[in-house]
Amino acid sequence: MRNIMQFLGIITIFFLTYNLIDVKSQNQTNYVPIDQIFLNCGGPNSTDSDGRKWISDASFSPSTAASAATAATQKPDVPQVPYMTARVSRSNFTYTIPVSPGRVFLRFHFYSAAYDGLTAGEALFSATSGAYTLMKNFSAAQTMEALELTHMVKEFSIHVPAGEESLAVTFAPASDTNSYAFVNGIELVSHPDTYTTASAFAVGQSSGFQIDNATALENVRRLNVGGNAIKPSDDNGLFRSWGDDGDYLFGAAHGDVRRLDPNVMVAAPGNYAAPLVLYTTLRSMGPNLSVNRNFNLTWYFAVDSGFSYLVRLHFCEISGEIYKTNQIVFSIFLNNRTAAAAADVIAWAGGNGVPIHRDFVVFVATGQPQQYLWLDLHPYTASNPQFYDAVLNGLEIFKINDSRGNLGGPNPTRTQLESDVPTSKPPSRNHSAAIGGGVGAGAAALLVVVLVVILVACRRRKTAAGEDEGWLTLSKYGNSPPLFSTTTTTTTGSSLPSGLCRHFSIAEIKAATNDFDEALLLGLGGFGKVYRGEVEIFDGTTTTTTKVAIKRGNPLSQQGVHEFQTEIEMLSKLRHRHLVSLIGFCQEKREMILVYDYMANGTLREHLYNAPSPATLALSWKQRLGICIGAARGLHYLHTGVKHTIIHRDVKTTNILLDEKWVAKVSDFGLSKTGPSVDNTHVSTLVKGSFGYLDPEYYRRQQLTEKSDVYSFGVVLFEVLCGRPPLMRKLPKEQVSLAEWARRCYDEGTLDRITDPCLVGKIAVESFEKFAETAAKCVDEVGVERPSMGDVLWNLEFALQLQESAEEKLLVVDDDFDLSRSIASLDSSGVTSSAVFSQIMNADGR
Repeated sequence: MRNIMQFLGIITIFFLTYNLIDVKSQNQTNYVPIDQIFLNCGGPNSTDSDGRKWISDASFSPSTAASAATAATQKPDVPQVPYMTARVSRSNFTYTIPVSPGRVFLRFHFYSAAYDGLTAGEALFSATSGAYTLMKNFSAAQTMEALELTHMVKEFSIHVPAGEESLAVTFAPASDTNSYAFVNGIELVSHPDTYTTASAFAVGQSSGFQIDNATALENVRRLNVGGNAIKPSDDNGLFRSWGDDGDYLFGAAHGDVRRLDPNVMVAAPGNYAAPLVLYTTLRSMGPNLSVNRNFNLTWYFAVDSGFSYLVRLHFCEISGEIYKTNQIVFSIFLNNRTAAAAADVIAWAGGNGVPIHRDFVVFVATGQPQQYLWLDLHPYTASNPQFYDAVLNGLEIFKINDSRGNLGGPNPTRTQLESDVPTSKPPSRNHSAAIGGGVGAGAAALLVVVLVVILVACRRRKTAAGEDEGWLTLSKYGNSPPLFSTTTTTTTGSSLPSGLCRHFSIAEIKAATNDFDEALLLGLGGFGKVYRGEVEIFDGTTTTTTKVAIKRGNPLSQQGVHEFQTEIEMLSKLRHRHLVSLIGFCQEKREMILVYDYMANGTLREHLYNAPSPATLALSWKQRLGICIGAARGLHYLHTGVKHTIIHRDVKTTNILLDEKWVAKVSDFGLSKTGPSVDNTHVSTLVKGSFGYLDPEYYRRQQLTEKSDVYSFGVVLFEVLCGRPPLMRKLPKEQVSLAEWARRCYDEGTLDRITDPCLVGKIAVESFEKFAETAAKCVDEVGVERPSMGDVLWNLEFALQLQESAEEKLLVVDDDFDLSRSIASLDSSGVTSSAVFSQIMNADGR
């Protein structure tokens, strides 16, 4: 009975809370900006879906060099206004926008697409305003690909000095490339000056940090912690976007979400610091106070190195039970340094229902182009509070301009963001801050700390030896010249295995690509751009012209040298029908270039979804099976067919390429590792790989085995069956991860419901069952329970046999076939297929 009453109480609170939120929102007046301008760049006066009036930018950009252009395509989730038109130019162009003195939000809207014959990849430019460089060598295409966005907004806060009547913004294409600049929309909105009056605590320093009128800020993150995303139209006239914090939580312990107690009245936040709805939810550590003592509530954020960041934390106690000081006291750590030793929201605010914020400044030292900024909350036990807990309602992170007025950072790359998955935090200077996010006992927490310290120490030792930092000389290859050599090299300087890998000169590469003609561009990845080209190959008797794919490293990406070395080292020794062949490389005049066999049919992914052309035909089930079998053969060879096991470590559909005969070949060995020795079961290494494909056991333990490749390949199998990406963040939480969702559907007998519609009615039931069983076993949480790649290959070949047999007998299932029944049919060898991998267990089956 008590449980029922508690449940009814929660339901009552839920509805009362939302009713109260509505009332509060009606009572809170909107801010009325002095200046509010929305420019539809390159387009006419229009109204967006939120009712905002966008005006033509024609009278604000006097440069005749900048022309109006229209996007060639429109992706389904991209709004018409302001993203379908743009102002583009291959030379500088300037907007002059009338404005009153004071702080303004300046927002640039971008949609990466082809504009009137200009390809998306050609857009590389900077944006400046007065003394500030807002963006530097910005690539919308690379940024959106890395962040998996279809459109984006860059937001800045700038102070307009007294006496100024306009704000000038200049867009400038990169001078050393055949680039252009573009912008789809520009917003200018005056906002209350909540930053220059802020007294920010400088974390790790004895003095404070003054943010004055000369400081420009770039919005990095703005989150409604514990609540849903808040749209710009719901932000009290300031049009700020507030995301949810789910994607930034670290570890398994995400705490609990608390909603507004109906007996607590929340006051309107001062100076419009945030919308009222932000303070009606919060994230806490949870009700188990003993567990709370042994972990941190942790978030992590990718930020650019070499800048200081303003971190604004929003608090409001919304529980009727929390109204006195020393009930909840917690420590705040930023990058494992103490920002606030004993935070007491009630003491700061004077009572519950009163919104407040606290500002901290943290400096992220130079190093890798992007690093992680960590926020940890941990109960402060020294004051013996009533509850061991910590809370947070909202969070904002702003990049602060450097001494030269620069805010521009490097363009992120997908591989960089995917491969640098945070598996552990940096070693802590404070014992409390070092306790892992998902640990439930003190001993386990201490073990995590020890492991982290050892791993970081090992990595520092490697860095000191010059193995992982910067662009290095390929010393492994004898007399090969330095990567930054300015002298011309010949093909005689390399000591690579004779006949297996050719050393191209930069002149040969330029001739093959017509001096890197963008018309020959095949794609853009984390390493750099990939071009189609032709080279002459001499086989000892005759010279033939061969089509090749030429991957040109991008020095700005900072991804390159280690992957470049690994790729050459691995592929120069490997030759297999189902591995992409490395023809040669070039390391001359600051270039790192790899030359491969040309794969006429591109990646497997673009034939499952994200096709480059609407005319791309869907693959048949037999084609998909054949491709999976080919990729499995390539991985099986890596695991068992060479002297030492090779673990690919980045198996995904973009790394499975298809030649002109649809033969699958595994590619991209930049992250590959040699497997464990006979005396060991695993390789201990920092986690590398791609989100959505990462083996959870490898992620947790940092122990790499060939079963990690098996897990990733299982995700590929589900992609092939379901025709969707491994991660879709806009779906309901339980459906975001394809591996988890498909495995759950398999266990419940409903996998047919999420199968690619192109395959409905075209798969034999037995073939479907064997394929699904194989994929499900591959993504088992426990590595030892997964099959080997040899077993996976055997089962896929068997699934193909079952399909062919059914087609021969005209037994292809109807559109309404039901796979929810239990599997009890007999396979061709007379062994029941209900047993997992039963044929393999039976010696006769092989």
